[in-house]
Amino acid sequence: MIYLFGSILFSSYLTLSFKVLQRLHINTLQAIVFNYVACVLTGSVVNGSFPVNKTNIAAPWFLWALVMGGMFISIFNVIGFTTQKLGVAVASVANKLSLVIPFLFSLYLYNETAAALKIAGIVVALAAVVFTCYPAQNSNDNSNSVKGNLVVLLPVILFISSGLLDTLIVYVKNSFFIDPEDNFNNFLISAFSVAATLGLIILTIQVITGKQKFSFKAMLAGIIIGIPNYFSIWCLGKVISAYHGNSSAIIPVNNMGIVLFSAVAAWLLFKEKLSAINWVGIVLALGAIALIAYG
Repeated sequence: MIYLFGSILFSSYLTLSFKVLQRLHINTLQAIVFNYVACVLTGSVVNGSFPVNKTNIAAPWFLWALVMGGMFISIFNVIGFTTQKLGVAVASVANKLSLVIPFLFSLYLYNETAAALKIAGIVVALAAVVFTCYPAQNSNDNSNSVKGNLVVLLPVILFISSGLLDTLIVYVKNSFFIDPEDNFNNFLISAFSVAATLGLIILTIQVITGKQKFSFKAMLAGIIIGIPNYFSIWCLGKVISAYHGNSSAIIPVNNMGIVLFSAVAAWLLFKEKLSAINWVGIVLALGAIALIAYG
């Protein structure tokens, strides 16, 4: 249970930190890139060594680390672009609704049972996410219509990509790191290394071409974000191990906990207004967690 709490706490911290970046006018791309550098360094310290070597490159899971690293940096950009074009509420709903994908995946691949309470919990969870992320105030930017099929499809792309990322973590953990003695850190740090490398290449090109200027504040922010970011995934891996064979329940519980904690923390720390609908969503989230956990 302590690892589940850690995953929820660190993941919520990551979400809330992006609001701080926006308020302090810190370059988000640079913060994201240095965040992954910090993840690699933190993981290497926890691991006792840097795991990207000949032995691990030849391991059957390394290809998945490459895929996951690319997904890390890509999904962050999709979230940012969706938020910019369609708003925070749309991006949040699409991201959190993605919990349906690992749930269905776990039922299919691992033949996990889907009791009536668990299915009811998923339905309630989806309603809870929509209600919790529903904007408390109407946007003043309603006059602009969405143009282009690509922009309209952004929430769908975010939904699928976020769901596949959660699914990939479950698959790799259950396929290659079942034994507690197996070092999941090797995989995790390798994936973060790929994300950091891709990010540094993109950032270097932009600096050379004059599209970006190096920001020390962004680097510092990335470090502050990156350390908890590493432990959010590390804790999630521990949770999946602890609840092996019941991942269809634990991923939704984790995501709902993040929604609940983030909403309350934003209300307390940033004085974000929550409407009656938002509070209904928080109550539904609590009910969904109970149904899924005991289903």
